[in-house]
Amino acid sequence: MGRCTVGADGPESRPPAEPGPTPATTRTTVNDNDRYGDAAPARVTAAQVEEAAARLADVIAPTPLQRNERLSARYGLDVRLKREDLNAVRSYKGRGALNFVRSLDPARRELGVVCASAGNHAQGVAFACASLGIRARIHLPRTTPRQKRERVTALGGGSVSVIVAGDTYDDAAAAARADAEVLGMTLLPAFDDPRTIAGQGTVVKEAVEQLGRAPDAVVVPVGGGGLLAGTLTWLRVHHPRVRVIGAEPEGAASMAAALCAGRPVDLDHLDPFVDGAAVRRVGRITHAVAAERPPHLVAVPEGRICREMLDLYQTDGIISEPAGALASAALDLDVDLPEGATVVCVLSGGNNDVSRYAEIVERALVHEGRKHYFLVDFPQEPGALRRFLDDILGPDDDITRFEYVKRNNRETGPALVGVELGAPEDLEPMLKRMEAAPHRIERVRPDSPLFGFLV
Repeated sequence: MGRCTVGADGPESRPPAEPGPTPATTRTTVNDNDRYGDAAPARVTAAQVEEAAARLADVIAPTPLQRNERLSARYGLDVRLKREDLNAVRSYKGRGALNFVRSLDPARRELGVVCASAGNHAQGVAFACASLGIRARIHLPRTTPRQKRERVTALGGGSVSVIVAGDTYDDAAAAARADAEVLGMTLLPAFDDPRTIAGQGTVVKEAVEQLGRAPDAVVVPVGGGGLLAGTLTWLRVHHPRVRVIGAEPEGAASMAAALCAGRPVDLDHLDPFVDGAAVRRVGRITHAVAAERPPHLVAVPEGRICREMLDLYQTDGIISEPAGALASAALDLDVDLPEGATVVCVLSGGNNDVSRYAEIVERALVHEGRKHYFLVDFPQEPGALRRFLDDILGPDDDITRFEYVKRNNRETGPALVGVELGAPEDLEPMLKRMEAAPHRIERVRPDSPLFGFLV
């Protein structure tokens, strides 16, 4: 699909009138957009966000809004992080789930709920159902990190059954739909329902109240679009001049694709690395909200997200998951904010599996241009590697991976060599030294199919 530019309307746009209440007969499903047919999607209102805030007040404590000195100094802005990683389920997803289940009538509560999730929504549902004693069946794709799976079980206790199947969120969503139809349970959408959206919209309402004024801009991560839709809905009525920036993973920019196409569409390719925001197709309702006045969307490279995760951890002492670092990572891109502007970045979650940090470091180094791979045909004789090191590497470079691709009895043998440079600008001098070396050397470029097996 070709790319199109999705920008924001100017600050002079007037807020839309509040739409009427959602009809009781409206059906919503987990990413089941085609079921709406040609009917107008259900609506979410700023009033519903206000009601959700009151409904959640006695269960979910406000999360901190903290000025971040590193980001403020780097970008010449007043950057505030909304720390949703510090709430009970370590992400904002508990807000939407709890608002949904508290809105159910007693009969629906008795039957229980079913949902699909990449991890954080599942934890929110588990927390909400356990707090109310509601039965839940939660479907997770196999790509969900083990840490998130274990947290779902711990938060849900005896109220929750966890089913792990399928390779993507959309696979889990299909299984959840089938479950609901067979068992008569209520689908609890991760993003495409007014009750879920309204609960997630309480994040920005809370942040503005903590700040004591409207910020110049709000940056939110975007997966299926629930947090974005809730943010847009509340701000359009109460603070229409605030600029809303949506940060999508470059490998899962499904909202940009939907706005370009004029409707939700499936992405041809989905990179599941940013598991909390890797959604192949955004919701019908969330798309409709975004289409009314499109936010400024930016696609953040996964390597840039990894670099921000490491900076959050090493400099700020914050453990963030990939989706949690999306908003602050987006400040590195073309967001066109005036110097000194006050920007609220929603740090959406901190459910990161420590075993992923090796991959995170690797992706960050590749993104920065410091990590490179080569196929080198080495003479199979003593001292061959030592001569390669002496002839090719600079004083600050290092070999981080070395393995023979194929051993044989010939005079030479191919080896995979990973090199970490002291600085990105050291690459060109090293490539020139490789050209002059007697070895046959082939660079494995990041856009080649082989590179996907290395990182």
